[in-house]
Amino acid sequence: MEATSDSAVAALEMSQTKSKDEEPLSTDGDYESLPPHVSVATHMTAGAVAGILEHTVMYPVDSVKTRMQSLQPDPNAQYKSVYGALKRIIKTEGFFRPLRGLNITMMGAGPAHALYFACYERVKRSLSDVIQSGGNSHLANGVAGSVATVLHDAIMNPAEVVKQRMQMYNSPYQGLWDCVRTVTRAEGIGAFYRSYSTQLTMNIPFQAVHFITYELMQEHLNPHRHYHPGSHIMSGALAGAVSAAVTTPLDVCKTLLNTQENVALNSMNISGHLTGMANAFRTVYRLGGLTAFFKGVQARVIYQMPSTAIAWSVYEFFKYFLTKQQLEQEAGPGQL
Repeated sequence: MEATSDSAVAALEMSQTKSKDEEPLSTDGDYESLPPHVSVATHMTAGAVAGILEHTVMYPVDSVKTRMQSLQPDPNAQYKSVYGALKRIIKTEGFFRPLRGLNITMMGAGPAHALYFACYERVKRSLSDVIQSGGNSHLANGVAGSVATVLHDAIMNPAEVVKQRMQMYNSPYQGLWDCVRTVTRAEGIGAFYRSYSTQLTMNIPFQAVHFITYELMQEHLNPHRHYHPGSHIMSGALAGAVSAAVTTPLDVCKTLLNTQENVALNSMNISGHLTGMANAFRTVYRLGGLTAFFKGVQARVIYQMPSTAIAWSVYEFFKYFLTKQQLEQEAGPGQL
């Protein structure tokens, strides 16, 4: 145990010296590289904190996105811009209305992102060792992001269903548990996973593009992989914008499956509940044509850019901070 601790401390000290000599990016201070092997608990803790902040800070914009994706919105819920939508919602429905559903989102985001980042880091490292002999591999990044998404969505999908139903205009639910009970009684437990396949179909390419873009940006902005907040924010923002824009059509279909928008389904003479990605695609196209697949794209990009930037910067900070704390504890007093 002492040998392992000494080698880890030595690695951190070497990275500190190296960062001072090379200084790949101009910063206000010196940043240390993270040791290559960080514990799973560190990744899970950092991921949970990052996930909760990612979903909460920009949550009002997410509420607007859900409403803007409505295929046949109420005349009182037709919006031309994100700012205009937020202004009208607060004025007509109350200051806290854009935050409705935030509680279930926080309950799901913590464990979902803990598994998400821990799985991503472990799979990425394992595949990179095989493909690039420990170097950075875009294929490994994409596959790792896709595998992590399967676990993430298994936890977040029920939370997404409740959240989006509570975000809709004239939502009939009094609160979180009323929504859960009503949906369970009327539609069964399966309603919480009705959009799971569609969400995976959306999020697997979303996360593949997201991680590939993030790691590609890091190669250019932070090639030595030091802890550098500016590069994490910029890389995360661009990764979020690109991945959000290209997967908006799938997000529109997911929203329709989650909300089971009554007005839209009734106009198509659809009885019962809409199921399946193929049916969702046909319904969206018949109701609005190709342009309907990009409803809410502006709000989606505006939401994802800062959210993803926040997630990566917070995640990298906590990963760095927790790892440094762990190494100091292992080394003992007076050895760092």
